Order: sequence, then structure tokens, then C-alpha cells
Amino acid sequence: MIEEYEDLYRNAPFAYVSLDGDGRIVMANDTLAAWIGCPAQDLPRKRFRDLLTTGTMMHYETSYAPLLAMQGHFEEASLDLRTADGGKFAVFGSARVVRDADGQHRSTRLALLKSTGRRLYERQLLDARDRSETTERATQAILATERETSELREQFIAVLGHDLRNPLASISSGARLLQRDLPAERRTQLFAAIQASVVRMSGLIDNVLDFARGRLGAGIPLDLRPDVMLGPVLDQVVTELRIGVPDRLIETAFDLPRPIRCDPSRIAQLVSNLLGNALTHGAKDEPVRIRADVDGATLTISVANGGAPIPEPALERLFQPFFRGEVRPSQQGLGLGLHIASEIAKAHAGTLDVTSMPAETRFTFRMPLHVR
Repeated sequence: MIEEYEDLYRNAPFAYVSLDGDGRIVMANDTLAAWIGCPAQDLPRKRFRDLLTTGTMMHYETSYAPLLAMQGHFEEASLDLRTADGGKFAVFGSARVVRDADGQHRSTRLALLKSTGRRLYERQLLDARDRSETTERATQAILATERETSELREQFIAVLGHDLRNPLASISSGARLLQRDLPAERRTQLFAAIQASVVRMSGLIDNVLDFARGRLGAGIPLDLRPDVMLGPVLDQVVTELRIGVPDRLIETAFDLPRPIRCDPSRIAQLVSNLLGNALTHGAKDEPVRIRADVDGATLTISVANGGAPIPEPALERLFQPFFRGEVRPSQQGLGLGLHIASEIAKAHAGTLDVTSMPAETRFTFRMPLHVR
């Protein structure tokens, strides 16, 4: 009987996944492994969101994860799994949080059902488009352009459309729960979850709007001021990040004795993105170092961290929008931080470069002081 139940679990006609409190896979059946082309033994300890396509991952982080935190379940979510060969596998998913007798999170269980109709329709459209092309070279060029446009459109729709409404629904649900007679500890948890959702949504909106301005307009707009003392601006950015990661060491060396013509809020945003990236990906036992100085007619700001070097293929795509590289357990966001930082550098007529070696990874922003 035990063997029969085990076979039913492993070879069920649907995928079944159990997650821990951090969203990492504890158990997954062979059906899921077969769907995505990944060995079953490689699935445990991966984060579930790492199995999703970019658009679905954003949907999951901004919608379904808050729903699970607020009300403990979601039903019939449309998800795209990322297969080992880079394709997509469409599923419908339902999830439920399991709590112990004390109300503490024990696990999250997900059931995924295959959804082939939509993918069949998309495949038919792609085949029809391919047949209409006259040469293979023209076909590849058009497909590459359309795929890029389609992916960006999908990401914009995911964030600017209903994806941002669903977190609002989660906040509303949490607010309704707060009206009940709940223990003080549970109310505190709900307040914290609501506030975290608000901060998360605000950051998503700001990043996507900046991306839209840079992609669809004439670049990120600047509010240039002629007499900015950058030292205090950078000190404030460092102070804010130190509050968020009190166990990490950030070393500063600023030599900025005279005013600089720039947009201080955008420079602060650039530096915050670089520091946040260094704190996320750098070695936890080594300091993050930020230097800023003026050499002749050039402002230079660099952020460096220790840790493993960035692989060469990732270096080539590092400043592309929505590129996240290797996803760490604590990593969040849409992969726009470095792209927006590079766009801010361009808007100031400057450059943002990266070097990565075993000794350190260093991002360097250089800006001519005659920027208009």
C-alpha cells in the first residue's frame, strides 16, 4: 500500500510541489521534472520562482506570493514554467499554506495542471508566420525582433496591468483581516506584510516607469542642478543601506570638495542600485567599498565587492533590462537596477563599466563635469 501511494505521488497526472517558508522546493514529483526536463533530484532546494519564465516570475512575486502571505492560498493561477531547453510549459496552479497548531507556517503545497490549448494556439501562429517568410535569414531577423518586443510587452503588461492590482487586492485582504479580533502578534505580522507589499510595489512602479521613459522616450529625464555637493548625497545613500543590512560593512572614501552639475536624486539612485547589487552578490564576509572623487574634468564613482567573479556570458548581458543572472535566495526585483543605473549614466553623458576578477568586482561610473 505504501508503495502504491508513493507511485501515485511520483507519477500523478499533475505536478505536485512542497515549499518551505523561504519558497524553496522541499519535494517535487517526477511529473514536474518530466515537464521541464530537469532531473527530479536537482529540484529540491531550488526556489519555485526560479522555475518560472521572466513574466511569470514577476507575476508570482508581485501577486501570488503576497496572496499566500495574506490569505494563505490562491487558485487556478496561470503560470509558465521554464523548460531546460529554454522553452515554456503552460500550467494552471493552485497553492495552499499549511500551518501547525500554533499558526506558524509549516509548508506551502502547489498542484500544477497542464494547460496546452494556449500554447498550441501560439505555436500555430508562429508556424503561420514562419511559412510567410521568404528566406531563412529574413525569418530569423524578424523573429528575433518580434521575440524581444513580445517579451518586453509581456513584462510591461505583467507589471503595469493586473499584476499591480493583485497586490492591492492582497493588501485589501490583509486590511479586512485586521478588522477581526486577532492576537496582537498576528496583527503585527499583517501590518508588516502590508507595509512590505506597499514598499515592494512602489519600487516596482518606479523601476518600470524609469525603464519606460528610457526605452520609449528620449532617455531618463534629469533635473540638473548647477551646485550639488555630492558628498552628503552619497553619505545619505550609504546610511540608508546600512540600516537595511546592519551586519554588512560598507567602506567609503569621498573626495568631492566642490559643487558638481548633476541631478542629485538620479546620482543617488545610480549609487543605491550599485551598492544594493554589491550587497546582494558580494561575499558576505568582505566589505563593500565605494569611492568618489574628481580627477581633472571627470567625476568618478566606483563600487567594489569581493566574491566569485561574474561569468563572462553574464558580463555581456549585465546592463540589459530584466537580466538577473544567477538568482540568490534573498534576491528580489525585476533585474532593472543595473540597466537603470546605466541609463542614468548615459543621461549624464557618462559611462558605467564593470570589471570582474577573482579579487573583486568593480562598477565604475565616470561623468564629464561639463555635462549640460
